[in-house]
Amino acid sequence: MSGKTADSRIVRRAWWGTVVLFLVHGLVVATWLSRIPAVQSALHLANGILGLTLLSSAVGAVSSIPVTGWLVNRYGSKRVTSIASLLFCLTLFLLGSAFSTLTLAGALFVFGALAAAMDVSMNAQGVEVEKAFAKPTMSRFHGMFSLGGMIGAGLGGLAAAHGVRVLPHFGVSALLNFLFIALAAPLLLEAHAVQSHEHRLPFNKIPRVLFALSAIGFCILLSEGAIADWTAVYLKQVQRAGPGTAAAGYAVFSAAMAVFRFLGDLITARFGPMRTVRAGSIVAGIGLTWALLMPSAAWAMPGFAATGAGFSVIIPLVFGSGGRIPGIPPGPGIATVTGIGYIGFIVGPPAIGFAAQLSNLRYGLCIVVACCIVSALLSRSMRGLEPGAPHETAPELHF
Repeated sequence: MSGKTADSRIVRRAWWGTVVLFLVHGLVVATWLSRIPAVQSALHLANGILGLTLLSSAVGAVSSIPVTGWLVNRYGSKRVTSIASLLFCLTLFLLGSAFSTLTLAGALFVFGALAAAMDVSMNAQGVEVEKAFAKPTMSRFHGMFSLGGMIGAGLGGLAAAHGVRVLPHFGVSALLNFLFIALAAPLLLEAHAVQSHEHRLPFNKIPRVLFALSAIGFCILLSEGAIADWTAVYLKQVQRAGPGTAAAGYAVFSAAMAVFRFLGDLITARFGPMRTVRAGSIVAGIGLTWALLMPSAAWAMPGFAATGAGFSVIIPLVFGSGGRIPGIPPGPGIATVTGIGYIGFIVGPPAIGFAAQLSNLRYGLCIVVACCIVSALLSRSMRGLEPGAPHETAPELHF
């Protein structure tokens, strides 16, 4: 009994440590996102240049993902997560110190690389904790990321509204989050993630249903990236909102996403994956359309909340369904959906920036509405891929 009790305490401590990881990841990401308008203004960046600069973050992320996977396999998720998380917190100093387009692009490359490294390694740790915990918990971990996003964006809005300069704001945030990770890291499990057989399928062997799921992942991750990077800019430029109100847009989006991620398992059990994805896509599309049509930031906020609620559970469901396709092993199926979907996350923000440069930001964000429509139309590809299917293993590649 004493041995089981000790093991139970270790797992519970690791659960709380992993909760802190996801929370801090959301806090750091949202801290940067909430001050993009201030950085853009300070560096005098046009929308098109800002979109191109933001692309360097995605390039950094793509560059670090395979390296992180190898490191996790070799050294274990605890060590890699701890180091990547501590360094990720400190990247806020680089972003706050940027004094030109080139230095901002370099800082964003490092930021993106370490964000992806923390993302991959903390998800590997989350899978190990879930296995040891013997009950589903990954959805709650991702809910904590959204909660961190809400808190980080809210604090960023307060800092902007009170005229706090970017570097002091980022410096305090970096040090506090660094402290949180330093306290949480010893709680993590000493375990190696099982990723040695995860490979993407050859292009000519990808079945039609997997293409459809990958297309949904592409559309939704493109949309999430666009909303994250452009909401504050849209509210400031188009709606003429003040700095605090502009930063609150992403906080509202993240709050709704956090709430509905915590409720995601109940919603899916009631309606099934196909109807949940379809309804979520429609709700997100209608919500963003509302936000883009409203004449003021205050009226736009409910639309951004509906967008976050609609997007909240789609990606976890789509990635999980990629592991339940008959005749396709779970690992390759999930990796294919993840890889193609992540391309959307890369191209989304710069695509919106270029579209805004050609017309305006309101029309540029209509790309996201179009993606919601495509996702809703493709949702029937999830028919027959309910969680009761044979491949019900929790995905090891989860972004």
